[in-house]
Amino acid sequence: MTDSPTTTTPRAEPAVSSDIARSRPALPSLTGARWWAAFAVFLLHALLFLPVYPFQKSELFRRIHFFMPMQLGAAGVTFFFVLSGFIIYWSFRPGSSVPRFYWRRVLKIYPSHLIASAIFIVVASVPLHRLVVWVPNLLLVHTWFPKSTTVGGLSVPSWSLASEMLFYFTFPIVLPLVRRIRTDRLMRCAVALFLFILALHTAYFLFVDGPKGIENAFAARLVGGNVSPMFELHSSPAWFARDDIPVAPAYWLSYNFPLSRLPEFFLGVLAARMVLEGRWTNIRMAPPLLALALAYAATWVVPVNYKMSALLLAPMTAVVATLAARDLRGIRGVNSSRPMVWLGNVSFAFYLIQFPVMVLITRLFIGGRQFGWPGWLGFAALSLVVSTLAGAALYHWVDLPLMTRFSGKRSRRTSENSLAATSEKPDGKLDEPAPASVDALPTGRTVP
Repeated sequence: MTDSPTTTTPRAEPAVSSDIARSRPALPSLTGARWWAAFAVFLLHALLFLPVYPFQKSELFRRIHFFMPMQLGAAGVTFFFVLSGFIIYWSFRPGSSVPRFYWRRVLKIYPSHLIASAIFIVVASVPLHRLVVWVPNLLLVHTWFPKSTTVGGLSVPSWSLASEMLFYFTFPIVLPLVRRIRTDRLMRCAVALFLFILALHTAYFLFVDGPKGIENAFAARLVGGNVSPMFELHSSPAWFARDDIPVAPAYWLSYNFPLSRLPEFFLGVLAARMVLEGRWTNIRMAPPLLALALAYAATWVVPVNYKMSALLLAPMTAVVATLAARDLRGIRGVNSSRPMVWLGNVSFAFYLIQFPVMVLITRLFIGGRQFGWPGWLGFAALSLVVSTLAGAALYHWVDLPLMTRFSGKRSRRTSENSLAATSEKPDGKLDEPAPASVDALPTGRTVP
């Protein structure tokens, strides 16, 4: 990270920046990078949620799982939580009312979520009379309760959306405070926020019941025999029938609890301000990627409270900021290519649909049979192809039409509930509206 200014203008009295009035170009590299985060989640899920026996009981599986542990998928979620804050601030349009802001966020999340959940309910034969299994999940309030009955009661990947809804709800409320931070204090505030996150997870580790060792707490849930089951545990009738499936409080607080993940979102918001206001000047990818690799390697030797996000946050934020800074400089790479941007655009739907696809493939092709590692590799590849195609269909036929139909551009508002009304400049004037092109930017929708 760097806190060096980009000009030599005297800064005796740094003021709140009026960056929102500036033109904000698209960030194709960030869009493309979303795919890699979604793919990391997919790899972990394919390893664990495709119950290919006897492969999952082999020594080879244990070796692969050692190098593809829980923190692989968790790293993807952390990336998207930081990216969500970054893009929400980047694409913020003064003059949009608070209700309209919320409406756009709901349109981005709920339609795809409801469709993916409905598909899962059908392919997994979820008992609809068990309301505790699916109602909290559909409403995206399920991760507020420390029970796996609700946290993982329906489609497992959707847990992160509950955190996203909290992020979106708090953004208009906290935005005036974020905007009051002086430009020269942005880096210090980001460091302070990161230290707060470390302290929070340390408190969970010290004072809350849960795993204290360095072992991975999330692994394949196996059943007896060498014949592949018809359902992986998280989609099985036995799972849905249980009244109470407890989850370790420290694990839940560190990973699933929305309030614990909220600071990660605002770390992304601060990173967006630093890039916009010239406080982030690094455009070399090697340093943040090296730091991220070292932090990821360190997750093997720390307790679960630090594995999931805390250890990865600083370098992950640096990666996001550097990718954005490179886009602003016109530096193009693999992530900004047309295929990667397309994959990034469909990554949210891909993330939501991958688990239902795996359940369907298990029921049709895996259950009742035996396969070694070639079988698992083939079914993982099939899941990847089908999930990508289904995600693309969901994106092009549901997401884009809905956003075009119900979230078109409107004239600037100046009502009391306007977000801009809470973002006055030092001279008392409201920020000017951002250019219309801003509305076409990525919208902070994320994939765990």
